[in-house]
Amino acid sequence: MFTAVLLAAPMARNLEPALVESLRNAWGGGDALWLSPDEAAEFSLTVMPENLWEVWESCQAMGIDLVTVETNNRRKKMLLADMDSTMIQQECIDELADEAGVGARVKDITARAMNGELDFDGALRERVGLLAGLPESVITKVLAERITMMPGGHVLLATMKAQGAYAALVSGGFAAFTASVAAELGFDENRANTLLVAEGQLTGKVGMPILGKQAKVDALEEITARLGIADTDVIAVGDGANDLGMLTRAGLGVALHAKPSVAAQCNVRINFGDLTSLLYVQGYSKTDFVG
Repeated sequence: MFTAVLLAAPMARNLEPALVESLRNAWGGGDALWLSPDEAAEFSLTVMPENLWEVWESCQAMGIDLVTVETNNRRKKMLLADMDSTMIQQECIDELADEAGVGARVKDITARAMNGELDFDGALRERVGLLAGLPESVITKVLAERITMMPGGHVLLATMKAQGAYAALVSGGFAAFTASVAAELGFDENRANTLLVAEGQLTGKVGMPILGKQAKVDALEEITARLGIADTDVIAVGDGANDLGMLTRAGLGVALHAKPSVAAQCNVRINFGDLTSLLYVQGYSKTDFVG
């Protein structure tokens, strides 16, 4: 059995009952269940539709996300999340680069690395090298003035944790940022790279080993083993090429506002909804939300 979920952007709330009913009828689905009026609805399916991606494209043109998931084991016991452009709205290294006056150059490298065009480790070293000499205090400044949480993050964490789920933040970014973000949102643990500092300034080097794509897969393996749960019990969310390993390995991998080359390799793609979409996809209704 499968479940089809239709999602609108929370601010737009433009999910029309007529769309839900026409799709349900065309696919021979079960009765529609509204998880949130005008925003999220679902219905059951006995088989995966052959024209799924054609219909998905039509829904995208209407500003609607369409997701199909296996009905069994929908509610996950663990959240594994990327940080930059996923749990927060920025790329931390780009914000640091702006402070160092090399913003445009670093943003270009970041975009290419996240799209899978560059080797992650090499791209990270190159970008960090451009930050050499920046005062360590700039990290605190950037956190306070430039970093904002992705909408829906607090509710996602609070709701899943209220159901006993474990939450891990694993980033190819920097521990100085993940520690703060994890504390604010309620993650149980966080892993990231270390910006090396000497005499109050960034040295332009990153601590070894570098946490990249494989580190996120390693985190999934290590944490699930520790908790005694399976890969199928995990929902992972990310947007960049270095997230693909964990997104394809987890029971439910969500490409959130992802780079096109990344989204193309994921079955669950959220382009309009916020982080609460991860709750709807798991079968939570808005009345289940915490916080």
